[in-house]
Amino acid sequence: MRLRRMTAALAAAGLALAVVPALPATSTGASLTAVPGTTWQTDAAVLGLAVAKGKAFVGGRFTRVRPPGAAAGTNQTVRTYLAAFNQTTGALDTGFNHTLNNTVWSIVASPDGTKIYIGGDFTRVDGQVRNRIAAFDATTGALLPNIRPNVSYRVKTVAVGGDSLYFGGSFGLVNNVARNRAAAISTVDGSLLPWNPNADADVYAIDAADDNSKVYLGGTFARIGGISRWAVASVNNSTGALLPFAAASAVPLPSSRCTSRVKDIETSGDVVYFANAGDGGGCFDGTWAANIGTGSLIWKNTCLGATEAITMVNGWLFKGSHAHSCPGAFPDGTGAHFLLLQNPANGNLGPWFPNTNAGPPTEVGPLVSATGGSDLWVGGDFTKVMGANQQGLTRFNNLGAGAKPLGPVLPTLSSTTTGQVRATVQTSLDNDDITLTYRLLRGGSNTVVATTTANSTFWSRPTVTLTDTTAPSGTSQQYRIEVYDGNNVVRGGFAGITVR
Repeated sequence: MRLRRMTAALAAAGLALAVVPALPATSTGASLTAVPGTTWQTDAAVLGLAVAKGKAFVGGRFTRVRPPGAAAGTNQTVRTYLAAFNQTTGALDTGFNHTLNNTVWSIVASPDGTKIYIGGDFTRVDGQVRNRIAAFDATTGALLPNIRPNVSYRVKTVAVGGDSLYFGGSFGLVNNVARNRAAAISTVDGSLLPWNPNADADVYAIDAADDNSKVYLGGTFARIGGISRWAVASVNNSTGALLPFAAASAVPLPSSRCTSRVKDIETSGDVVYFANAGDGGGCFDGTWAANIGTGSLIWKNTCLGATEAITMVNGWLFKGSHAHSCPGAFPDGTGAHFLLLQNPANGNLGPWFPNTNAGPPTEVGPLVSATGGSDLWVGGDFTKVMGANQQGLTRFNNLGAGAKPLGPVLPTLSSTTTGQVRATVQTSLDNDDITLTYRLLRGGSNTVVATTTANSTFWSRPTVTLTDTTAPSGTSQQYRIEVYDGNNVVRGGFAGITVR
């Protein structure tokens, strides 16, 4: 598993194959609200995240950070490619301040959260030689002296399993020993380990099973250890030798019309989850899940719009992508949806629909995510979250009342039966609730005369009908609709009618 997500993954391990309701009634079912928490921002893309010791450690292309609400280029604090923020408040951790000379691509925490490992393009940390991998004490922030392998080129991904730090990227040498794009060092003394998958092209993602029995690789490679294996592989945890993995067939082989790559991996209990991004019209961009013990495919979700990041939080699989079409859910033409939630049992979409935009240089949006157990941190190249200016970094938690439902429109009224009024209205939308309660209110006293519940999503908004069976015959009455999500109440305007 990706140990930057240790707390949440342990909590979710028993739920990975459980029957989790795909459309729970309130935001508590989704475990997070769709209202972003206040968080500092970055001046460029965030590419790496880990949460440990009450801090969110953030790496990327940025060289400056600024408070929430500050416009780009204003009120900036220097942080070169690496920073830390308070997990509870989102404020800058002023005690964690290191100078790096190039980009950080990935961050992972040790199983106990005491250490932070980073990988990237850097070769110096605070003036000391650190060739593309470094480690820090998560509590004090001190640079650790014993983790300093000499990696010849970019480290794109890091993961911890047991006493091993696995890493992948574009390199060919570690400590002047051949290690093509994947290698491992000891987290105890930093020594190079025998683990050697020998990939023939870039490795984008690595994660180890919870018990470190297997390690999973994803990327653009076509061969592992000289054996054909496109874009995804399961390998031995000590040698890196290729293991049988039938579910790998979920990723289509490349063709002139489609090249699909694995961009992220998340293990949780007996299940491993994968995120794919494809080039070409209709190419596989979705997520899929496999059984760790058997290697068999559990499900495959074929939403279009490259998936860059997945994170398990309290039994739900959150994903960052720019989805624009999801079979069985929303069709193409609904715009890009950058943050979504999936039921880990079957891949179906769940009740959580916040959004970001996409910014330069990748124009993708969310690129990485991590959790401290009850929250979700998201980093990327976005510049807006829920329509408000917020660059590079955001977070969500399970505090507060959640998102409010969209205010209901005026009801359409009719009275064809003596003493009765029928009110019809389109269902509302709520970014962290699918099932909403609708009440028909009569008059200035807002007397509740009818109640019903209905499901709605941004791709399916049916109408509901409520009937007042006690309307005074021959009188003029005013009616409006009230929508309730379990926490928030929103009322619409009045419409009038003469009762038959």
